[in-house]
Amino acid sequence: MQKNDNIELEITGMTADGSGIGRYEGMAVFVPGTAAGDRVTAHILKVKKNCAYAKLIDVLTPSADRAEPDCDIFRRCGGCVYRHISYAAECREKTEKVRAAMNRIGGIPLEPQPIISAAKTCGYRNKAQYPVGIGGEIGFYAVHSHRIINCNACRLQPEIFDKIIFACREWINDYRITAYDGETHRGLLRHIYIRIAEKTDEIMFTAVINGKKLPFSDELILKLKAVCKDALKSVQININRENTNVILGNKCVVLYGEPYITDVLCGLKIRLSPLSFYQVNRDMAELLYKKAAEYAKPDGKNIVDLYCGAGTIGLSMAASAKSVVGVEIVSEAVEDARFNADLNNIKNARFICADASEAAEKLALEGLKPDVVIIDPPRKGCQPELIDIIATRFSPERVVYVSCDPATLARDAARFAEKGYQLREYTPVDLFPRTAHIECAALFETNKVI
Repeated sequence: MQKNDNIELEITGMTADGSGIGRYEGMAVFVPGTAAGDRVTAHILKVKKNCAYAKLIDVLTPSADRAEPDCDIFRRCGGCVYRHISYAAECREKTEKVRAAMNRIGGIPLEPQPIISAAKTCGYRNKAQYPVGIGGEIGFYAVHSHRIINCNACRLQPEIFDKIIFACREWINDYRITAYDGETHRGLLRHIYIRIAEKTDEIMFTAVINGKKLPFSDELILKLKAVCKDALKSVQININRENTNVILGNKCVVLYGEPYITDVLCGLKIRLSPLSFYQVNRDMAELLYKKAAEYAKPDGKNIVDLYCGAGTIGLSMAASAKSVVGVEIVSEAVEDARFNADLNNIKNARFICADASEAAEKLALEGLKPDVVIIDPPRKGCQPELIDIIATRFSPERVVYVSCDPATLARDAARFAEKGYQLREYTPVDLFPRTAHIECAALFETNKVI
């Protein structure tokens, strides 16, 4: 097998990122856009020592799981990977992804609980960040690249976002707004960032710019008002003048309306700014937090919520808990969390701006011993030092881990086991239908005598 060969291949499984995998002459061949059970013609793009990469040419015999993609740019855009199979098959693949990671990486044979699947697989995202290209493109990045695929209608976003993007295209063309060029560091408009609060229908629009001012902003606001009507509550610029791939800068300036919009999650009002962390699938986030609460058993308990962000998980349990202490190193997020507690008249929750080690020291001096520790780390998971702090300094009865990456969850499960905390149960929750991503809620309990 060599580069540019066309081969017939039976797809026998799928990878964690949604590519099909088959074997040819004993070598693994990865083919995006294929499904387990397909027999295909594939064109070899790259041959390595132990595997090869190919692109799909033709489906000779389709899998029983195969479905007709409902998006014109599915094979080019880097967002969705499962639009070519049924949602039931996607849920099976995601469950297997989680189970395999736990077994292979964590060395834990425990089977996952049934996946909590989504009732809505289209239009579920409440946030979108669209890169703007110097050739006039507005859309999303292609797989493993910064090449922008122009997108007029994304199946993952609500339809109002498509209308907003259409209005932005008109404004950009009418007033010759320049797009940012990452190579020359010239040009103004970097990203278009839209948020919607699903329970209140409030919309926030943010232009991420390489500058301090947005020309013809009044004309943009008029176009946005025409599309969004009374739902438009905030128009802002986010200033990012750094030569970086990071989307947002640290400073936002309000051009119209309020600095925030407000959503309702788990019965709580949640204030959202452009910089606030908030799950992009509100309905499924409620189910995820419900599962986390089931694992935490918060009634009458002292809870420490690490990586608390805007405080949503801890605050959702505050009504039944004895106390909630949120810990977050990002000061803006702590400000949001404190505001959300006040907004909902929650008196038994407080928030500390510190890393876990500093928080452990502070709480130890106060004599507070948490019964439950909740962690919701970024994709890279927990540092070994944090797991040691949780196990030896906090020493709770149970740890509830909310994860956005099964691989790092599995790695950390093994580390918790070394510290005397065994994984008792874990549940995949599909917050991101049609994409490769999957959330999990996991329960760890101590073997120690408390």
